[in-house]
Amino acid sequence: MTPAIKLAQKKKIIFQTHSYEHDPKATSYGEEASEKLGIPVEQVFKTLVVATEKNDLCVCVVPVAGMLDLKQAAKALKVKKTAMADAKKVQSTTGYVLGGVSPLGQKKQLPTLIDSTAQNFKTIYVSAGKRGLEIELSAQDLQTLTRAQFADISKI
Repeated sequence: MTPAIKLAQKKKIIFQTHSYEHDPKATSYGEEASEKLGIPVEQVFKTLVVATEKNDLCVCVVPVAGMLDLKQAAKALKVKKTAMADAKKVQSTTGYVLGGVSPLGQKKQLPTLIDSTAQNFKTIYVSAGKRGLEIELSAQDLQTLTRAQFADISKI
């Protein structure tokens, strides 16, 4: 059981987990999850970590079908600019491996942004903390658990 699942259980939110056999050759973990679980790619969200100009980290949850808009993320965070964070720093700060970073249950609670399109769905899918494992929950519950704010941070 991952820290993400433990947190969801502890906070007594409604969620489901979905697992699939991860292919190490897969180039997009989110698209692989969509395909193997038979769910619309628009409903699957990826967890990306960015660094601000002060090297502070922030989690951005965006649709797999889109791309993170770094300028919009910076605007939402009220900083000058953001860039993708260093992979080693992401892993040591979150406690998760790349491709399995969950916005839930990270070692250190980071400021979190969720793309506003997540609110268009009854439930969304995000990594549950390891490759091949997704957690399905409402965007509102994800926002509550991560103390996130919704923002327009993706471009399709």
